[in-house]
Formats: sequence, C-alpha cells, structure tokens
Amino acid sequence: MPSSPFHSLKDFNTFGLAQGCLQLVRTNTLDLLIDTCCKLYQTQLPMLILGGGSNIVLCEDFLGTVVLVETKGVDISEDENNHYLSVAAGENWHDLVCFCLQKGIAGLENMALIPGTVGAAPIQNIGAYGVELEQFCDWVDYLDLDSGKQIRLPADQCKFAYRDSVFKNELLGTAVITRVGFKLSKVWQPQLGYGPLREFDAKQVTPKQVFDCICATRIAKLPDPAVYGNAGSFFKNPVIESAQFDSLTTVYPDIVGYPHGVDQIKVAAGWLIDKAGLKGYQIGGAAVHTEQALVLINKGNATSDDVLALAKSIVEKIEVKFGITLEAEPRMITATGERSL
Repeated sequence: MPSSPFHSLKDFNTFGLAQGCLQLVRTNTLDLLIDTCCKLYQTQLPMLILGGGSNIVLCEDFLGTVVLVETKGVDISEDENNHYLSVAAGENWHDLVCFCLQKGIAGLENMALIPGTVGAAPIQNIGAYGVELEQFCDWVDYLDLDSGKQIRLPADQCKFAYRDSVFKNELLGTAVITRVGFKLSKVWQPQLGYGPLREFDAKQVTPKQVFDCICATRIAKLPDPAVYGNAGSFFKNPVIESAQFDSLTTVYPDIVGYPHGVDQIKVAAGWLIDKAGLKGYQIGGAAVHTEQALVLINKGNATSDDVLALAKSIVEKIEVKFGITLEAEPRMITATGERSL
C-alpha cells in the first residue's frame, strides 16, 4: 500500500479542504455497500463512510479507505393517517424534501436546504427552524459490521437528542446506515416559532410557503459551498441553565434564546459570535462568514490547520466573554478516525 495518500477528497467535502485518502470506493447499490464495508472492516484498517461530506472537517489526510455512499431509491406507502417513506442512505436530503412537497407530503419543509445525504441525517439528528429529524423518523436500517447483518432500529431506540444519536456514541464505528424510514402525518401542523416563519398565519400558511421562506432565508444567510467552502453551522447552539440566561440578559438584553426542556435555554450561537465582534474574523484562509456568524468559510486557500485554529479561537473568546462553551457541530476526521475539536 502506498505510504502517502493519492486520492483527493477536495471534491467530496463541502469545506473544500485539500486532503486525500489511500483508497476511494464509490458504492451505488446496497449489495456493493454491504460487501465493501464488511470486507474493509475485517481488515481492521481505517475506514470512513462518507455521504455528502457536508458535516465533516478533514483535519489531515485519511490513511485508509473512504467509502462513498451513493445508493438511491424512495419507496412510499400510506394508511389512513400517515405517509410512510423508505429512503436509501445515498439520497440527497434537500432533494427528498422537494420530492415530498411534489407528492403532497408535508412535514420536512423546515429542514429544506440542509446539505448532506439521508443516511447522515439520523447520525446528527439534523434540524432547523424548530424541527428535528427525530419528529418524523420511524426507523433506521443499518449494517452491523460486527455481525455482517442488517438491523432495523426503531426511532425510539436511536437515542435522539440535540444533534446527537446512538450512531455518534454506542454504535460509532460499527454501524453503516443503509436506509431511513419516515412517518409523516396527513394532518399537517406548521412549525412557525423561529425567525421569519413567525410572520405567517398558522391557519392560512401552506407547506410550500414555509419551504420557500426557509429556502430564501438560508440562501440569503448561508454561503454557497461552490463559492466559499463551508460545513454549514459550525457550532451547536449551546444549552444553558435558565438562571445563567437570566443573568446574561441583565448585561445583554438582546441575547437570543429559546426554551429547551425544563429550566434550560438554547442560546443562539450565531448571536454570541456576532456579539463578540467576530464576523469576518480570519485566521489564514479561514474566516467567520460576514452574513452568518455561525458559519466558518474557506476563502479559497484555507488549510485544515486554519479552520481548526479559527474554531478553537472562537471557542476561547466566547468562553471568556459569556462563560459559555461552544461545541463544534461537524465531525473532526483525523488520519485514522474521529476526534473532538
């Protein structure tokens, strides 16, 4: 095996970081995905399962095999109350949202334009504008690498939490998601609690209007990865105790936060970064986006070290100013696996 990577991953990560890997395998059928992953797992050499590459930071060259999941297919069924979808892991998430709207199936529109694939969605329990995947997930099929068998995990066993799931914890490194099931009620309940959605009348609004509003908002705020490489929202919105939030409001009356569980508040990380004066803050070729402080961008020549240094600097500055610790949302991929920021 060569001693240095020779397959470029620049086109397979939305940050546009120029890292590589020893071997790159594209899998467009379920059988090929299963066969490839099982054989690689048995070699005990490093393996990275990759969908759209929109939620990763390649910290260095990957000294193993990258498996690209490109399986396709959407099956639909229904009963009196619900629509049911069975979706292949390689399907594009936004394309699925559009497909549902075209079929008259509502519920996913708040999550329009979230980059990435369907198979990656449960790992992160993706969400936006008051809606999270767990609200509509019915089950997740995954390949158990230890046994070589496919297992169907009901949603209530996926341990979904804010940007978290069993796939990031107990099943990390031993499960390859192959298909995701969705259950969408035929009685649509619009979720209008965030941002510009508050302007709509819940009794009059349509799913298409919500979809269009979300798309326009994201396009206005978020940079196109083809122009400025990025991984979307780089930091999770931190959850703090209500008492701490109340204390912060005495100093920062315009602080943005939303109720979360019992006696907790989810604070807008973008507001914290903006309030700290960090929009446009730059280290090397990496910078905080000037329109949306939650997004770090590659200005064209950023290295992985630039991105990591920028992220760590932001965490330190927010900790000092607000007493709040930010956590990175993307997965940090090293030469042989995954680590924290």
